[in-house]
Order: sequence, then C-alpha cells, then structure tokens
Amino acid sequence: MPDVSPTKWHLAHTTWYFERFVLRRDPAYEAVDARHDFLFNSYYDALGPRHPRAQRSLITRPTLEGVHAYRRSVDASIERLLAGELSAELSFVIEVGLHHEEQHQELLLTDIKHVLGTSLFQAAYEEQAPAPGAKAAASAWVSFPEGLVELGHAGDGFAFDNETPRHRAFVEAFELASRTVTCAEFARFIADGGYRTPSLWVSEGWAHVQANDLRMPLYWREDADGYELYTLGGARRVNGEEPVCHLSWFEADAYARWAGARLPTEQEWEVAAAGAAPGHDAGASDHHPRVLSGAGMQGLVGGVWEWTQSPYVAYPRYRPWPGALGEYNGKFMSSQMVLRGGSCLTPPGHARTTYRNFFPPTARWQMTGVRLARWS
Repeated sequence: MPDVSPTKWHLAHTTWYFERFVLRRDPAYEAVDARHDFLFNSYYDALGPRHPRAQRSLITRPTLEGVHAYRRSVDASIERLLAGELSAELSFVIEVGLHHEEQHQELLLTDIKHVLGTSLFQAAYEEQAPAPGAKAAASAWVSFPEGLVELGHAGDGFAFDNETPRHRAFVEAFELASRTVTCAEFARFIADGGYRTPSLWVSEGWAHVQANDLRMPLYWREDADGYELYTLGGARRVNGEEPVCHLSWFEADAYARWAGARLPTEQEWEVAAAGAAPGHDAGASDHHPRVLSGAGMQGLVGGVWEWTQSPYVAYPRYRPWPGALGEYNGKFMSSQMVLRGGSCLTPPGHARTTYRNFFPPTARWQMTGVRLARWS
C-alpha cells in the first residue's frame, strides 16, 4: 500500500532527522552515510531528491541491524551535544524532532497493522486479553451557543506551526454528539444499503466506493455470523459497543448524511473540546478504542481520530516555520481534510485539543472515526 512504510524505514527516518537537522549543523560532523539523505528523506524538497514513498519497501540496505547501528551512532552524538549548552533555536529543532518521532510511533503501529491485517494469516501484533463487557452510553446531543471564540494554540507548550496563530472566529449555535459512532450503529448503515445509495455520497466519494468495491470499514469481514474485524490483537468478532474506526472521510460523511446529521467543523470540535485534558481519555494500553460508557462528552481525546468537514487550510496570519522545516505542514494544505482528537495509538503526551491532523478523504488505514454534529 503506497502510504505504508516499513518499520525499518521509520526507525531510519526519525534517526536521519536528528542527524540532518541537528548534528550536521556542525561543519566538523561527518555523516554516517551520505546516501541516507536520499533513502530516508520523507518530503523535504529543499534538501534534495529522495526515494519514492511507494517504493520504500524495496530498500534492502542498510539492513535492520545496520539501521540500529545508525541509530546508536546518532543517539550517542546527540547525547554529547545535549551535555553542553544549546541555543534557543537549536533547542526548538530538537523539540520538533521529539514530536516528529512521536508521530512516527503512531505511524509504526498503523503501518504494522495494515501489513498484518491485510495478509492471509492476520497474525496478531500482540496478545490481548478479551476486553471486559461494557455497553456504550446512549448518544446524546450536547448544545453549544453561538458566539465569537478564540481558537488555536496558546501558551508556552509545544505546538506545530499549523496550530497557530491564536485567532478569533464566529461559530453558529450547534450540537455535538456526546460520543463517537459505534460499530453497531455503522452496521445499521451498511444493512440499510448505505454503500449502495449514491445520494448519501459526494460525487468523488461515490466514484471511489464503486471503483474499489467498498462495502464496509477497513479490516471488517462479513461471514454467516455477522462481522469480524482485525485488531492489533488479532482477528475477532466486531463488538457493536466499540467506536467504529478505519473510516475514510467519504464514509464518515455518508454515514452522517444517512443519520440526518453532518460532520462537525474543526472550529466546532475545538470549542466542544476546550475543557478536555491533554492525553488519553479513551483507549490506550490495548491499542484499540474502548467502549465509551461514561456520562457527558466522551472520547474527545485519545479514542479515534475524528473527521471534520473542514478542509485543511491555513489559519489567518499563518506563517510556516523558516527553512526546510517550513515544509512540515504548510505544503500539504491542498486536497486534505482535518481530523481532531488523537487516537488510542497516539502517544499520550502528543495528543492535545488544538492538534490538526490531516489526510486525503480516501485515507482509511489510520485510526479514524466519526462524531456527529447538527445545527441547533
């Protein structure tokens, strides 16, 4: 699958970031292997040509052992650097690298899941005990008044450039579902002919469904007894009480239309999540979203990435980071949709309510789900 990178590549790429952006600022530093610039550059055009993403699985050298040796060498050099005094600018580049590595910790899991989950054997990534039985709380509408609100990152903590600057926006009165959509609710959409009803889909989405013969979420399989799905703990029956995940934006949008609702805007989502604490409040240790059985707004951070109806564009007065790091987010502000909230695979310290993830509307291999919205 073109979006999936081998584990070895993730390990090498995150190492390469620290060597290329941090260590090689020192003219006396000698690169471990100059060929790594081509092999492990992800998308930094300012740094030169790179190996095609869809062909990363064809990289045979360095071996995994060689990648680990590369990582040990760079780690040792970084540790020596950290023993001295760092400028504010260099400290910032290192901090970006740490958050970049957390992004790849999540990508490692989603990519491994795709490799294992689409194979004939569907081997488990890890052994998991069966989750205790729990029923999802009834979904309720939570009302939010109209008003002028402040959005975007504020304060001293880390944020990517696309989360800034803090700005104002007027938000109409709206209602947001208290939890994300469950597997049982999505199964009713399937049974009602959701994948066969063109009026529920935007034109491009309907063409995508037809071209790829989509009939259910990624990792679901239908048999005589209903549905089975693949998780990182292996294949098992679909638990209707759990949040549905691995939906494309097209699927999330079609479901919302079928349910007589819509997807929230990212501004509405951030307003609703303003009181949510950073980190996980739904699912973490078992690498699968947990049943949302509590009261009030549930699962806003750390359950599933929640699709919004908002295209990924710049905030007012946005300025990308200087230099090659400016390619980190700004260059992708085209043909992508915004997701919010983080997932059960997101490192807990990495999730925050202003985080703007983005993927094309066809993407399903990430832990993506749907929360409904409607006008008040």
